[in-house]
Amino acid sequence: MLSCFTENRMSRCTHPTDCCYHYIFLFVSILLITTSTSCSDGTCQFMEPCSTATDCGQGLYCGNCPEIGKAQPICTRGQANIPTSIISGLPFNKYTWLMTHNSFSIVDAPLLTGSQRITFYNQEDTVTNQLRNGVRGLMLDMYDFENDIWLCHSFQGECFNITAFQPAINTLREVEAFLTQNPTEIVTIIIEDYVHTTKGLTKLFANAGLDKYWFPLSKMPKKGADWPTITKMVQENHRLLVFTSDSSKEVGEGIAYQWRYILENEPGDGGVIQGSCPNRKESKPLNSKSASLILQNYFPTIPVEDEACKEHSAPLANLVGACYKSAGNVMANFLAVNFYMRSDGGGVFDAVDEMNGHTLCGCSTVTACQAGAPVGVCKNMSPSNTTPTTNTGGSFSGSVQLSASTSMFHDLNFMIFYMCGMLIFLLILK
Repeated sequence: MLSCFTENRMSRCTHPTDCCYHYIFLFVSILLITTSTSCSDGTCQFMEPCSTATDCGQGLYCGNCPEIGKAQPICTRGQANIPTSIISGLPFNKYTWLMTHNSFSIVDAPLLTGSQRITFYNQEDTVTNQLRNGVRGLMLDMYDFENDIWLCHSFQGECFNITAFQPAINTLREVEAFLTQNPTEIVTIIIEDYVHTTKGLTKLFANAGLDKYWFPLSKMPKKGADWPTITKMVQENHRLLVFTSDSSKEVGEGIAYQWRYILENEPGDGGVIQGSCPNRKESKPLNSKSASLILQNYFPTIPVEDEACKEHSAPLANLVGACYKSAGNVMANFLAVNFYMRSDGGGVFDAVDEMNGHTLCGCSTVTACQAGAPVGVCKNMSPSNTTPTTNTGGSFSGSVQLSASTSMFHDLNFMIFYMCGMLIFLLILK
């Protein structure tokens, strides 16, 4: 016979189902109390269980990864360490920067054309938040549209109502505001360029107030030479690098043609095959000495939010190693990803830390680097040291509760039904 609590006293159940819900309610209550009292309201630390986005401390967010068996939401990294605040003064091409693929293609972005958007999405928060979280490279697709230049995730070189996001100047003004507010930061923009309006991009960047930060084409290194140091770029206020996929723009508007200065692996599915890192057809081989910047694309052709946490775990680290070897043991300068905040813990932020650590000081992570110390002399690190402490780009603004990162009790009815069924099943066996 089964005992259960009813009206604050012990009673006897005449049938298992009579007490099933009482036991389940007690079990769930205990779990909820345990979860809520362990940490909350911004006190939860890296890898600790959480229920909502606001539970986690600065630089963290609440997420899970059921795709690899991690259904319990935990506090995972949401901000990058800025490597120049740890090891400063080196040439720009000695660092690795986090880049977002289709930075503008944001889930739940407002519909500005009056039509329902039909396209793929690649990110989940604003460009401003991306920059505040340590993203330093933006991939933007620009098109002639509505007598203006728009950001579109489209096809056949044409923007449509159903693929349009917003006028490009809106996003560029976000970049301008960030650079103005953060006078030591450098941002790179790579344009997938479908703009045919004469001097269209030149006017666009000028109207956004970004021409004052433009790194001049004449100073871009040729034949694989080092870039200027971060210090010099900041001193001269050359803190915006812009590249275009249209070779004619280099002569016509002084905008650098991407593949003269950047080596790049295959984007899409071709860039996520384990153990392989082939160059993009427009790019020279990754081990070419003709350019000193390397872009590692790491995203599937079809972006799926729920899969990103799995992609950003062990497979990412393996592909970083493969591209390092393909580039002749040179680390990529940009790591471009979808849904950059999703992971099973450290994700793309850990990957970028490891890439910078290897290049800058010979350590397993950049947070182990010590300014002025010999290569290979590293600080002892614990998992708690991976949370961002050197992000000079500002704090993450607002919170992001990812759709796959809701509380473990998001379907309480189903859990009760399942547990009740299991309890009755066990009693029957007994």
